[in-house]
Amino acid sequence: MSRLLKRFLSIIAVAAALSGCAGLPGFSTPNDTFALTSPPAAPAVPAAQRRQLLIQEPSALKLLDSEQIVVRVSDSEVQYLTNSQWNDRLPRIVESKLIEAFENTGQLGGVGRSGDGLAIDFQLLTNIRSFEVLAYGSPRANVELSLRLINDRDGTVIAQRVFTGSAPVAGTGNETYVRSLDAAFNSIVPEIIAWTMQSI
Repeated sequence: MSRLLKRFLSIIAVAAALSGCAGLPGFSTPNDTFALTSPPAAPAVPAAQRRQLLIQEPSALKLLDSEQIVVRVSDSEVQYLTNSQWNDRLPRIVESKLIEAFENTGQLGGVGRSGDGLAIDFQLLTNIRSFEVLAYGSPRANVELSLRLINDRDGTVIAQRVFTGSAPVAGTGNETYVRSLDAAFNSIVPEIIAWTMQSI
C-alpha cells in the first residue's frame, strides 16, 4: 500500500507541474482569434456589369501588417492587444472583405485578387493608415484607408480618396475592442463601394 500510495502521489505531482507550465518560459496559452464580420448590404449603385475590378492586397506599415491587434495608449505609444489576434494578416483580411463587399453588389462583370485570371479594367489600391483602438481619452476605434482607383488600360489614376471610420468603445475587454474595430471598418465599406462604382 505504501508503494502504491507513493506512486499515486508522484503521478499527481507530475500532473500539477504540467498544468502550471503555461506560466513558464517556452509555454503559452493560445490567443483568442478574431475575424471581421461580413460587410453590410451595399447601397444602390449604378450598374457596371461589363467592368472587372482587381482588389490589390492593401499596403501597410509593419505595425499593421500582421495578425496583431493594435491599441494606442497615448499619442505616441502603441501596444498589441494581449492574448488576442486576427485570423490572418490584417491586409489580407481587408482585401478579402472588400472583395466580398463588391461581389455582393452583383453589379460588376468580375471582381477578384491578383492571380484570379480577370481581364482587368480597373485596379483598387488601398493603404491602411490606421486600424486601431484608441484606449485613452474617450476610447474609440479608428480605421483610415487611403484608396486609389487606377485605369488598368493606361495606368492613370482616375480617383483618390481617404475614408475614415470611427466607433466608440462601449465597455472593456478584448472582444469589445474588436467589435468596435469591426463597426468602424464596416461603417466605411458602403462609402467605398458607392465611390468606386460612381468613378468607373
